[in-house]
Amino acid sequence: MEKTKGTEKAEGINRAQFLAGAAAFGVAAAVLPSRPAAAAGRGLRHRGVVYTVGEGETPGTAWSAARMRKDIRAIRDELHADTVDVTGDGVERLTATAAEAAERGLHVWLQPTLADAPQRDILEHMAECGRFAERLRRQGASVDFSLGCEFWLFVPGIVPGATVMERVQNMLNGDFDPVQMQRRLDRFTAKAAAVGRSVSHGSLSYAAAQDDEVDWRLFDVVGIDYYSYFRHHGDYVRELKKYQRWGKPVAITEFGTCTYKGAPEAGGMGWNVVDYDKGEIKGDLVRSERTQAAYLVDLLSVFESMGLYAAMAFEFVTPDAPHRADNPRYDLDMASYSITKTVKDRPDDPRSGWHWEPKEAFHALARQYGRCAHPQ
Repeated sequence: MEKTKGTEKAEGINRAQFLAGAAAFGVAAAVLPSRPAAAAGRGLRHRGVVYTVGEGETPGTAWSAARMRKDIRAIRDELHADTVDVTGDGVERLTATAAEAAERGLHVWLQPTLADAPQRDILEHMAECGRFAERLRRQGASVDFSLGCEFWLFVPGIVPGATVMERVQNMLNGDFDPVQMQRRLDRFTAKAAAVGRSVSHGSLSYAAAQDDEVDWRLFDVVGIDYYSYFRHHGDYVRELKKYQRWGKPVAITEFGTCTYKGAPEAGGMGWNVVDYDKGEIKGDLVRSERTQAAYLVDLLSVFESMGLYAAMAFEFVTPDAPHRADNPRYDLDMASYSITKTVKDRPDDPRSGWHWEPKEAFHALARQYGRCAHPQ
């Protein structure tokens, strides 16, 4: 996967590894106001997938405009998605991808995520993308602008630590003040919302971890990165209903699981099965594309039943986690949330070219998305 969703990959560890969010760190959830949720009809309004742009770990996995254009066509024509969540960093990469998606008639969820940069740079990066979202909107495209993802993790100055990895470690060790962290998070979120409103006049959102405390009055759409696991659908519904108390549309900005038996039960920590020093899978995992596909379809049925605004599966492709059919120990795709598998032409060559192939999860989502796009 490209660097930490913008730089979502740090020291060989990718964005999917930080999805546990505040839930893993014991940060208290907000007490939401007791307001009735807006009436929701049956079915989702938007169904899609997360598409991450970024520099990549190697020249072979770097962002490519030609590859992106093919991927966007596949998202529309093969996955039958109507929405693409364009995320990562690099204004040119983000805007080129968003423009391609809009040109192909897809709904665009544009979500810049610049990590480990000064706050003023993050806000300017955000503003540039917001201005582009506004241009797309004025040209008639269907666009939601999301200010970013889990600010406490990616934005320096909220949690101690100069890098994502340092902040994660400080959170895990309890080396932070939760009250001070929340105050800093609130201040930055308010600044970001003000920047978003100043440059874009369409729908505004933000992608929060499940237990983040967010003042959703600042936004038009409640955005949640969702990685829960329950045995019964009713438990999902009960958990998700708390986000509807704001009386605003709810978007599932990420949902998914990894590609081995038992991954859904691990929730947002499903990634934690790789020894990155050795570049190999820990333990004796059993690859299971069926497990991944079943979890995605189950969650999608929950979101549909609740009439949520949008749901975007995480993620389309993870080029830095290649599949090895010949050697399960090095099948890093098992720890990937991607609905496609990256296959390298020369598995042992870091400079090798690669292509993606659909997993069972891709086909399962394509069937569901296709039925909704073309009901019988």
